Amino acid sequence: MISEKWQSALAVTPNAPPHLGSSATLEIAAALNILLADVYSLYVKTTNLQWHMSGRHFRDCHLLLEDHADRIFTMTDEISERVRKLGRRPLKSVDHISYLQRQAEYDAACTTPDNMFAELCENNQQLMDSLEEIQVLCAWNRDAATARLLEAWLDQVRRRIRSLSIAARHAR
Repeated sequence: MISEKWQSALAVTPNAPPHLGSSATLEIAAALNILLADVYSLYVKTTNLQWHMSGRHFRDCHLLLEDHADRIFTMTDEISERVRKLGRRPLKSVDHISYLQRQAEYDAACTTPDNMFAELCENNQQLMDSLEEIQVLCAWNRDAATARLLEAWLDQVRRRIRSLSIAARHAR
């Protein structure tokens, strides 16, 4: 799943929880690092769309995306902290993020606000699917601490999807 180039990024640190085995921490940390790359790319995309927002509801849309970007950025820190608490190392470079991210970049020259919101809604849905997959992995490995964080992040993503769906309808 992870190339040799990035194996050292997951090297064990002294913080590994004693109740989780080394293979469990490796597997969960690897999944979280992929999630981290996706979340960071979603942060960049959300910020990019915020910068390029226009239209009659500009201010409301701009503020909504700014709030989403702030929350997403906070999530990146929480994910990387959890990787460290698992005794592993989080992502270490933009190149590493680029290598692991699964979400496509957004570089359309010009688009409408409703298309921007639809794009972010789809990306957040993909993120929700990833979070649910990692929940299964945590349940299998009995990692309750990570599972609790995932549940909180899922709640945030669900709220973002709901607000983006509403914003897309009002931006038309």
